[in-house]
Amino acid sequence: MEKILNDYLEKIEKYLKPLPISERVDIVKEIKSEILELQGDGKTAEQITERLGNPKELAKAYLGDLIAKSNSFSWNRVLAICAYYSIASLSGLIVIPVLAICSPVFIICAIATPIMGSVKLIDSLLNLGIPYANYIGISGIENPVAVFIISIVMGVVLYLIGRGCWKLLVYYIKGVSKAKQHLEI
Repeated sequence: MEKILNDYLEKIEKYLKPLPISERVDIVKEIKSEILELQGDGKTAEQITERLGNPKELAKAYLGDLIAKSNSFSWNRVLAICAYYSIASLSGLIVIPVLAICSPVFIICAIATPIMGSVKLIDSLLNLGIPYANYIGISGIENPVAVFIISIVMGVVLYLIGRGCWKLLVYYIKGVSKAKQHLEI
């Protein structure tokens, strides 16, 4: 393979560095096979690099697809988001961190809120005297059952907001990563 194409693949791999090795190798292999196929069709190195485009944009497109292909949470997706963030555009400097922070914070609060409402209710019903349980509540509402019901509702609302932030993050990344769709790889 020509030096220009090897340099191109090295740049792609550099942009994908934060990913796990297996993911990075798979992506580079896919791009390399496309390069070899294009060489077999008689394309020059310049034509191939022109067709594939900027290595940074191509890496960003692959990262976006990797992030968007699953709706579940995984550490590989977090690493992919970090890698994507490192090569994202200027708008990504604000949107990606805000959504990436808000999503888990809202979900953690969605878990903690009903737990705190349960602690208040259990303390009230069993007269356990749990320290600081009397500080749990909503201003103006002293009834522990009402606090518990409201905490359940708030937990659901916070979870939906957190999930919405995560979906917005994935949607944003999909929107920014449209470069790969035009490459026919």
